[in-house]
Amino acid sequence: MSDSLDPGTRRMLWRFAPMIYGPTLLFGLGEGALLPLLPVIAAGLGADVSEAALVASVIVVARLIGNLPAGWAVARIGERWTMGAAGLLALIGVGATIFASSIAMLCAAVFVVGLCSSAFGLARHAFMTMRVPLGYRARALSMLGGAYRLGMFTGPFAAAGLLALFASPLAAAWFFAACLAVLVLLVAFGTDPEEQIAAEGLTPVPTGPRIADDLADDSGESTTGSIPAAERVGVFRSLWRHRAVLARLGLAAASLSGIRQARIYLLPLWGVSLGLDAQTIALVIGLTGALEFTLFYASGQIMDRWGRLWASLPSMLLMSAAFLGLAFTHDLDARFGWFVAAATVIGIGNGLSSGILMTLGADLAPPADPAPFLGSWRTLTDAGGAAAPLLVAGATALWSLPAATAVIGILGLFGALGFWRYVPRYVPRPPRR
Repeated sequence: MSDSLDPGTRRMLWRFAPMIYGPTLLFGLGEGALLPLLPVIAAGLGADVSEAALVASVIVVARLIGNLPAGWAVARIGERWTMGAAGLLALIGVGATIFASSIAMLCAAVFVVGLCSSAFGLARHAFMTMRVPLGYRARALSMLGGAYRLGMFTGPFAAAGLLALFASPLAAAWFFAACLAVLVLLVAFGTDPEEQIAAEGLTPVPTGPRIADDLADDSGESTTGSIPAAERVGVFRSLWRHRAVLARLGLAAASLSGIRQARIYLLPLWGVSLGLDAQTIALVIGLTGALEFTLFYASGQIMDRWGRLWASLPSMLLMSAAFLGLAFTHDLDARFGWFVAAATVIGIGNGLSSGILMTLGADLAPPADPAPFLGSWRTLTDAGGAAAPLLVAGATALWSLPAATAVIGILGLFGALGFWRYVPRYVPRPPRR
């Protein structure tokens, strides 16, 4: 870590790393183990293919819905209590998944888990937003995103091992329940980094320029003042006050979320359309996942050293170019090589954007009360991710898979334009070192 960090922040992030990043890793690990087996669990209850797909999609809808109430909860009861409550409710939801006797009960249980995932993620995001200085914020949040990615990346391998050992997909749900139990205990009884550092007289306080207060009433017109930092506002009031930045930079962020989500569906579909077997497709997807994970800290370094635009813009351009190029290779003789090359570039591009959505949200959020704004920000970005699979399905049905791939590439170019236009306008540069 840089010597420019204040001692309180540096000590907090190193000394209390298990408490700061451990809960996120545990939640991602359990969720990553359960999600791939949800369709299998649904099929065991008599669901057909469409019903199994519905069960798997419920969690995406729940995350989208859960961001606004999560922002309300964090603003009123605090990050730690919200994380603990979300862990307990998620534990109940996973228990209901284990003992579900119908598709409706399974959908309800998965919906609860999705809501809790939103609450947990937003609480951790707000915690880091208020306590990490601007000069180190991108690296800290990239590490937070990396912890979740590590969990989501290793979770399916844990599920595969449990499936081989117990021959039941419900073993993954039991594993998720165990992860949540440890998470709740860690949040409830673990050393609170903020309290401990404060007791030692080294309370970290965010430093550097903050801009969100100046944007609070930004409707695209000139303003005569800023909203006091101490004023606490509700989620919907925050949404209205920050409507300009959300409609501009927020839409660019939503397009990044959309292109990320689209790759999860497009790359396997592309492999199937090329006639590849499941093992080969899994190997290619695994390669992209490995690239994404290895670059998460580099992304934070880039953002902290040179600014947010140097991560967001190259990331969008790389992924957009890869999707647009891939769209014209389906019938070429070397189509498999182009598929691997495009997947590699997409993995690099996505890895370079690790933590950017959380970092931009933290940069824009009011420093004294970030949770309501973060709830609005995460709702918008999650909406982009939720819309992407529908866009892929619709474009494929209307035209073809290559056409759908090109549409996603064009969407990425519009997002890149939005980042290029609005990041310099709204986001403060990190302090020079």
